[in-house]
Amino acid sequence: MSSTPSRVFAARLVGLPIFDPQGDQVGKVRDLVVAMRIEGTQPRVLGMVAEVFGRRRIFVPMTRVTNIDSAHVYTTGLLNMRRFEQRSTETLVIGQMLDRTVTITGSDVTGSVYDVAMEPARNRDWVLSRVAIREASKGFRRRGQTHVVEWRDVIGLSRRDETQGAAHLIAAINEMRPADAANLLHDLPPDRRAAVALALDDERLADVLEEMPDSDQVEILKGLDSERAADVLEEMSPDDAADLVRDLPPETAEILLDLMEPDEAEDVRRLLNYVEDTAGAMMTPEPVILGTDATIADALAHVRNPDLTPALAALVYICRPPLEAPTGKLIGVAHIQRLLREPPSTLVAGALDDSLEPLRPEASIDEVAAHLATYNLVAAPVVDEDRRLLGAVTVDDLLDHMLPSNWRDVARAARGGEPR
Repeated sequence: MSSTPSRVFAARLVGLPIFDPQGDQVGKVRDLVVAMRIEGTQPRVLGMVAEVFGRRRIFVPMTRVTNIDSAHVYTTGLLNMRRFEQRSTETLVIGQMLDRTVTITGSDVTGSVYDVAMEPARNRDWVLSRVAIREASKGFRRRGQTHVVEWRDVIGLSRRDETQGAAHLIAAINEMRPADAANLLHDLPPDRRAAVALALDDERLADVLEEMPDSDQVEILKGLDSERAADVLEEMSPDDAADLVRDLPPETAEILLDLMEPDEAEDVRRLLNYVEDTAGAMMTPEPVILGTDATIADALAHVRNPDLTPALAALVYICRPPLEAPTGKLIGVAHIQRLLREPPSTLVAGALDDSLEPLRPEASIDEVAAHLATYNLVAAPVVDEDRRLLGAVTVDDLLDHMLPSNWRDVARAARGGEPR
């Protein structure tokens, strides 16, 4: 490792691409794994947790790392692709060490850990050598004073029962895609997972919950007070919120629905009225709905909303008033691909696809799948007997309901085989 810096800070490693000797990227750094020793003794860095393509996490021993620079990590290319599973003797630097409250030896300085540095030892092992600490803010200062000290001069990192916040881990999670953040949260110890969930803001926690296994969703929601849980449900898409509410005890579900804003709760209650695994139960009641006087420019402006999934943004639904589900009569749907070929001032109504029959809310999951597959659709309208638009079923809604409830855990095991 002749060109590797003599000291590397862990937080700066997270997200760096990992390359093999041929220059092909094989994954990204997500954490460091260390073996803790007695208080004051530098922990040995065992390796890195890498996320490889397909969101599987593997272990990369430090003996396989050939070089680290400011933008890349290079390996020998001989990586074991088995799924990483943390052992009881191991500690994750990012997941379990950041935000821990510590004290500097021989002083009254106490603060939280915001980074940790590693460097090579004489025996070619890597060890944790420095700790970056930030004191709590005082008075009108926006940030507390920072210190970078030797590992041996810090008290509190070797004890697992020390107070640990979540600010710096939250910062890392906020930079990730929701699915990646969900994987990180799933892999944390239960108490740490609960602390991080409490510290996330409502919108971000809702995004992450939507990507987590059902059991994790229920566990995290039960760890929140009722008002906070209701706020998080409001931030979730109605169909995901309804799926989660179905998994709660009926009395708990009713309490949370009563605490939600009436409009948000109404959408969820409406979805709960449909039989599970039907078009009505899996649809979203918030597709892009426009009136007959909308122009193509109007439609394109609506589908640019970054909160829309690609499937929801693929179609706009033209209806008579009212324009909130359940709407007036559905006139037809317009495919965005078609709209992109028309002048912006043209009425959307002039580019409608009115040849496809919409789905009924009682349509089974197999009927929904057959409908989308037959007509090569990524979304389809759901209407009642009066042809009022109730919502739209998207291909991602369908997959969420067709796959077994524990598909995320099954996929982890199938991709990763046996733990190392």
